[in-house]
Amino acid sequence: MMTNQDKVKKLIDLRATAKLGGGEKRIESQHKKGKQTARERIEMLLDDGSFEEFDMFVTHRCTNFGMEKTKFLGDGVVTGQGTIDGRLVFVFAQDFTVFGGALSETLAQKICKVMDKAMVVGAPVIGLNDSGGARIQEGVTSLAGYAEIFERNILASGVIPQISAIFGPCAGGAVYSPALTDFILMTDETSYMFVTGPKVVKTVTGEDISTEDLGGAGIHSSKSGVAHFKVENEEEGILIIRKLLSYLPSNNLEDAPMIDCTDPIDRLEDRLNSLIPDNPNQPYNMLEVIEAIVDHGEFLEVHRNFAKNIIVGFCRMGGIPVGVIANQPNFLAGVLDIQASRKAARFVRFCDCFNIPILTLVDVPGFLPGSGQEYGGIIIHGAKLLFAYGEATVPKVTVTLRKSYGGAHDVMSCKQLRGDANYAWPSAQIAVMGASGAIEVLYGKEVAAISKEEEKAKFIQEKVDAYDEAFANPYQAASYGYIDDVIEPRNTRFRVIRAFESLRTKKVVNPPKKHSNIPL
Repeated sequence: MMTNQDKVKKLIDLRATAKLGGGEKRIESQHKKGKQTARERIEMLLDDGSFEEFDMFVTHRCTNFGMEKTKFLGDGVVTGQGTIDGRLVFVFAQDFTVFGGALSETLAQKICKVMDKAMVVGAPVIGLNDSGGARIQEGVTSLAGYAEIFERNILASGVIPQISAIFGPCAGGAVYSPALTDFILMTDETSYMFVTGPKVVKTVTGEDISTEDLGGAGIHSSKSGVAHFKVENEEEGILIIRKLLSYLPSNNLEDAPMIDCTDPIDRLEDRLNSLIPDNPNQPYNMLEVIEAIVDHGEFLEVHRNFAKNIIVGFCRMGGIPVGVIANQPNFLAGVLDIQASRKAARFVRFCDCFNIPILTLVDVPGFLPGSGQEYGGIIIHGAKLLFAYGEATVPKVTVTLRKSYGGAHDVMSCKQLRGDANYAWPSAQIAVMGASGAIEVLYGKEVAAISKEEEKAKFIQEKVDAYDEAFANPYQAASYGYIDDVIEPRNTRFRVIRAFESLRTKKVVNPPKKHSNIPL
């Protein structure tokens, strides 16, 4: 008969076995690939000593293909709760050392339990993905397990923040859980995501492509936009997750966490007064504006390598977390296209879900023209951004720095989309279109009738000057109340922070509905 001491020793031994996952050799193999184990990742992510594990003794129930002869405690995923900067989070980390992290019925149940607990208490869920996909030996129960996870991702969307880190393979059905979460990180050269792998692609289409070129971090962070962050290694990825969470509330019923601001809100930035070039076609770097006006110049850019013509990310202003959306004149002149519209719309909707005020910095010449954009559905994709801004009920402050032309003016958080405070710099140009295009439309016949080139050029210049005088300024919009004030650029930080402070108690409710039908 076992004594109580024997039972305690058995527990200790079982815990030690469980913590080894697939065993020392597989752990060593994981390290040789430049990857950490599931438990090492959790230890890096959470505050020291805060992790409490669930379901350490769970094993699979599969008896197909002799699987009953091989079982590991935990069954390929480590789950539990802990804290980040003292705030409760729930986490699951797939363990590649156990059956390649392949998803079984019981593995899915462990993940679902963590997600259910997170929803009950209103805390973020972080998934650390490193899995070979479905456990083939289990057949349809593995597929059902994925669907159970997907349903929880969907129900948790907009309720609690969901973050996915891809620290290894993520293929087939496995990709859809991260795709349903709010943010995805990928490690360069050690992670990949795709629905069908290179071998299937080769068989079906004849295309010969490498794993990296098909679904690596570089591709998904720059071309597809699937990944919001590309990191050099897992340590950097963990730091990004911790930083990201510092801007987010734990759930949709809370406000984002404020901190004491040690950066004076009335700090003047004289360089902003001369930042905008006199030549309206000359670019400048919008990141300089952002870093000049936010607290301590700290800005966490999201989707840095994707759709570079628009910038999105998080900062603090007066200690309050703020989501920033800004056109980037340094890339494609800051024009809106399909990718930029999708990128910004998704970010606006995230901020609105989680009560994060939105600052929009505008310098947009319009939408990118061309058959490629039209065939790709720029109308629908541009409408996504329009819809996102119009639907958002969080405080919205807009500053127009230079160009704000045509439909793009409407889309970029204008007053009629319930912009709360709409400011403009003196360099702002708010009009249906730029001067040259407008003159061509308004005076095309007159121009064509002038035979001498010198006279034609003089006539055009006179009309351009007159148009600029009337429209290439913020004052016409201000005269209608569409711009609340024209502000001195160096005073932008103070005016924006004051606006957000006054909007802290804002209450706006959209009409009752089951949900919106956003143009997808």
